[in-house]
Amino acid sequence: MDSRTLQLLEYPKVLQHLSHFAVSEAGRDACLSLLPETDSDRIAVRSALVREAIHFCGHKDVRLSAFPDVAGVFAYLRNPLSFLDHDGLVGVREMLKAASTLLESLGEADAERYPGLTALVSGLTLPPRTWSGLLRCLAPDGTIRDEASPELFSVRQEIRRVHQMCTRKVQDFFQNKDLQFMLQDEFLTISSDRYVLALKNNFKGRIKGIVHDYSQTGETCYFEPLFLVELNNDLQEYKQEERAEEQKILRFLSDLIRSEQDAIERTFSELIRFDQLLAICHFARETDAHIIDIGPDAPLSLTQARHPLLVFGQDQVVPVDLVLHQGQQVLIITGGNAGGKTVCLKTLGLLGLMAHACLPVTAAEGSTLPFWNHFVVSMGDEQSIEQSLSTFTAQIRHFSEVWPRIDSRTLVILDEFGVGTDPSQGAALAQAVVDGLLERQAWVGAATHFPALKAYGLSREGVRAASVIFSPDTKKPLFKLGYDQVGASRALEVAREQGLPESILARAQEYLYLDAGDTEEIFERLNRLAASKEDELDSLKARSRDLELKFSRKLEKLDQERVRMQTELREASREIMRQWRDGQRGRKDALKELAQLRDSVGQPLGTEEAQNKLSIEAIAQGQVLLYLPWNKTGLVQEVDGKKERVRLDMGGVSLWVGLADVQSATRDKSDSGKVVVRSAPAPVTPIRLDLRGMRADEAESELSRFLDKALLTGRTEVDIVHGMGTGAMRRVVHEHLQRSRAVGSFRLGNADEGGDGVTKVVLTE
Repeated sequence: MDSRTLQLLEYPKVLQHLSHFAVSEAGRDACLSLLPETDSDRIAVRSALVREAIHFCGHKDVRLSAFPDVAGVFAYLRNPLSFLDHDGLVGVREMLKAASTLLESLGEADAERYPGLTALVSGLTLPPRTWSGLLRCLAPDGTIRDEASPELFSVRQEIRRVHQMCTRKVQDFFQNKDLQFMLQDEFLTISSDRYVLALKNNFKGRIKGIVHDYSQTGETCYFEPLFLVELNNDLQEYKQEERAEEQKILRFLSDLIRSEQDAIERTFSELIRFDQLLAICHFARETDAHIIDIGPDAPLSLTQARHPLLVFGQDQVVPVDLVLHQGQQVLIITGGNAGGKTVCLKTLGLLGLMAHACLPVTAAEGSTLPFWNHFVVSMGDEQSIEQSLSTFTAQIRHFSEVWPRIDSRTLVILDEFGVGTDPSQGAALAQAVVDGLLERQAWVGAATHFPALKAYGLSREGVRAASVIFSPDTKKPLFKLGYDQVGASRALEVAREQGLPESILARAQEYLYLDAGDTEEIFERLNRLAASKEDELDSLKARSRDLELKFSRKLEKLDQERVRMQTELREASREIMRQWRDGQRGRKDALKELAQLRDSVGQPLGTEEAQNKLSIEAIAQGQVLLYLPWNKTGLVQEVDGKKERVRLDMGGVSLWVGLADVQSATRDKSDSGKVVVRSAPAPVTPIRLDLRGMRADEAESELSRFLDKALLTGRTEVDIVHGMGTGAMRRVVHEHLQRSRAVGSFRLGNADEGGDGVTKVVLTE
């Protein structure tokens, strides 16, 4: 990716903010080196991983402690004769400790729901020999434990014994009151790695021994009395043995790390990836950002887009919609100075870079972008005195250099292209450039003050015009875009705000009237209409959100009521059956009670059902009736007019049934008098639900109702049609199916079943 483009769109500043969320130096470097991808498959894989991580971290507290950069340790160990010192071993231990803590906080991730995260976790291993060896041999403060080896334990015991003997002899020495006045301090000290006494300098000849050093003032000498010489000599020998044993342990631990170096390096690499991934999750949470879909055929639709640097720098940022319809590939933004045209272009370019780097973008969920593998930016004053380039010349030279590489996978950002020369010629050149870009099917975002280019934006097919909107009352920018219209430049208003003398402004206004007539009034009226339209749209969006919220709450309440009624009915039925089994209730009473429970939750009869209901007077013995609960026919044996019931014989099984459970069956004359049941078909839940064209919330609500009906009608398998498209609807469907208790499993359809546009669902029994 061209570094000039990244700098112009301020992409490194976003990475700088991202790196602040990493806990390690290596993780921060990984964040700062994150570049946009130019391969669509890699974008899909990495975006899926980031989306999984954001979802997982939203439901579980994942912790990663700081860990050192041990890349230099691995390079050093490639020399088979080298071994690590204490600092190197402690660094490896702390890195593995961070991996252990992370594995504990991750727990067992659902491999089916988080496949990418599970694969990443599999690379986090704790090499058993190295990990146990470091824990056993190194103390928390990084020193080598006494228990690291029997020899080290033994020699340190001797060192402690010598220290105790020295302390005891010095205490005995202090008991002599005639000698106490010679000492500067009544305790042992160390000089030249030997135990000595702090003796007043003028008494150094009174006691036999060795002077090792003097204080800075010269008043104190560090004196080794003869009774400590032999012990100090023993101490030096033991110290030498201790150092030799410690070196053996350092070599042993270094060899352990060297034997498992590949696994340790892989763990370190995966730990850096996790640090970067968790930093991205924190970034998404802090900025309310989302991973968006990128596809070759996806539209440019960034809704509620915000510039990330503004998000970090301000409390309130006005979002803007950057949207092109089907068949449109150029967005021309017009309107007054300081209205936000350049910010809109930078937001488009920067969010495009972030999305292709698989970073969450500060736009509404469901936004989409086309796949771009090349970004071209012409922005700002690019003149160079050293190279004798004017603003216009620098623009043209840069554009000429990149022109051969522009194609249908290129986003071109043009901010005031063509300025710095004659306005009419600059406008003509800008229109010709946009024509050429359209011919190459490139995607373009442009901002201009040229009137000719404004008219071009309204009239050219494939181009969409938009204008930044100002408040009709205060003349302040609203930082919103009004689409399919153009706006005035407001140069005089900006000059007035910046303090230009009123006399100059008045004369400029006269020249403007002579040159432009009532053009300014027309643009002002358009601005008022656009501001009014945006207010109405905001009001409608707010009302729509309120209605959707109320609707979702109603659905949730109905679902809770349904679950409550089912639970109560199930418990009541179990209680009736328990009483029947315990002999507390007769069989007929139990059946009657169960029938009443069933009727209490049944729906009232409709007009058609009322018409089809049999009357007791129309039933006679020997008549053939259909028993609806079993879907079987039976002969009427008895008719009970008082209780409005009949006794049916169905293949040797005889039982009394109510009129609501039976329906008349007819005899087919043409089939030798055989009884043919012609029953009214019961309403059957379709085995396929088509969600194409629905909004995400509408589709999820419809899917929930469909699954409930399918369960109630005894379905075991159903199909959900969501289409291929950008995959957004498929993701909504799959996330709902993963949460639903009614779903046992699901998969995408085979080629002969609808492919990736259909999901096959197996319901729980």
